[in-house]
Amino acid sequence: MARSIKLEGNEEKLRQLLLKVSKHVNKDSGPQLRFTGGWVRDKLLGAESKDIDIGIESMTGSSFTNSMKEYLEQLGADDETSKSVLGKLATIQANPEKSKHLETVTTKIFGFDVDFVNLRKETYTEESRNPQMVSGTPTEDALRRDATINALFYNLHTSEVEDLTGRGLEDMKRRIIKTPLDPYQTFMDDPLRVLRAIRFASRLGWEIDVGDERAMSDQKIHEAFKHKITRERVGIELTKMLEGLYHTVFSMLNDEISQSARTENWKQAYEELHVFSGADLELTSEPHTESMKQRLQSLKITRSILLGTPTEHAANAYSAWLLCAFVPWARVPPIVPQQPKARVSLRPAALVARDGIKADNNTVKLVDNAVRDLDDIIQLKDAANVNGPSTTSPLKRKHESPTRSEQGMAIRRWGPQWRNSVTFTMLTQIMESPEKNQNEVLASYAKWLTHLQDLDVLEANDLKPLVTGDMLSKAFPDVKRGPWMSEALKICMAWQLANPDERDPEAAILEVKGRKRELGLA
Repeated sequence: MARSIKLEGNEEKLRQLLLKVSKHVNKDSGPQLRFTGGWVRDKLLGAESKDIDIGIESMTGSSFTNSMKEYLEQLGADDETSKSVLGKLATIQANPEKSKHLETVTTKIFGFDVDFVNLRKETYTEESRNPQMVSGTPTEDALRRDATINALFYNLHTSEVEDLTGRGLEDMKRRIIKTPLDPYQTFMDDPLRVLRAIRFASRLGWEIDVGDERAMSDQKIHEAFKHKITRERVGIELTKMLEGLYHTVFSMLNDEISQSARTENWKQAYEELHVFSGADLELTSEPHTESMKQRLQSLKITRSILLGTPTEHAANAYSAWLLCAFVPWARVPPIVPQQPKARVSLRPAALVARDGIKADNNTVKLVDNAVRDLDDIIQLKDAANVNGPSTTSPLKRKHESPTRSEQGMAIRRWGPQWRNSVTFTMLTQIMESPEKNQNEVLASYAKWLTHLQDLDVLEANDLKPLVTGDMLSKAFPDVKRGPWMSEALKICMAWQLANPDERDPEAAILEVKGRKRELGLA
């Protein structure tokens, strides 16, 4: 791990611009400037970052950016830096959430998302996580932060990394997430820091300090979390699993649903996902036993099919982690509407996503569909594995169950995100199985997914229909369009999947004509 930072092209360009603005403010004693927080951490870890926070000593972010605007205007309209930056500065606005205390200004410069804010210290009340803030020294600003690794500064004037907590670099070397001050008080002041610590530990694969971990488990911290933190803020922070805080984090108005989650074996699901998503070295280690060899083979198969190509992997892995958070609600019975004709509500897991963490509509739908398809997926998988692999041979296909057509239609029924639903179901079964049987569960999915791959139905949702609604209308000129049409199109698609080498739509339409009675057309 590097202990110094070498600025690249636009980073150095930004540094030089900021130093010139500082001198413009006062030639002899302009404000001291630092890159702070996440950018410093990421650069020391060898990662690139496009988000840069500028910590300004003894000056607010809005005042500094006003001075920057004055400086650029003095350069004139023909100056390249003035032309590229001034237009953006003309439209910047103070961050409304932070401006009450910080006068933070956000803008884009040289391709970076830049926040300007004065160095500060904080004072908290028992009722809120929003502190009262006043200008502070660099040390006070460092000590108020959530973790020592996020309290490292890069001084623009000296080009040196500053470790004002005295242990940020050491904790980074030891791969430890630790609060700069007493963890209990730190978490009581802002309980959201508990999630942030877990998020960084999960993202980096590091350990949380033992003392911090002990403080996280304190019931008073849990109560403060419930009363101080809005569900929207929880939703933002939820990118990885939230070990040990499940019922607290996913609390919602309906206590019966909130407390019905089965978390006793949930650890089995997220530990398996840790390996499955590629965050564990086990995938690259040399297997020492036959069972380990089989396990690694199952992991590679399920991972390649369910997480997809390298370009798809990150998005699907993110969805897998998100869905894993709701696995404990997979078997919670749906709420039965009180009125006979009342609209069927979302399934409990989706309700928790919507009301517990204020998830967006796409996430709520992802969770609801995953629970909806769970039993269907298990039944099809088990049937395929018991009856052996299907075939594309027309002579043999009709004697098998489930057929290629049935499996392809199921994938279409589950929708474009069927892989996410299968991942959710697999994790649910792993959670529900004795630990000694987990490899068998994984192997059953690897076997089934291999069947689907051999049958060439993994992309069934992308299959272009041979028959359209207009074609069916011409084939049945005396029949008005109605509910029968969608069912007839399903028959055509099922026929198309059963006959992958056929290209004549008339043969599929003939299949519909032979089933007119079934469609109510006879």
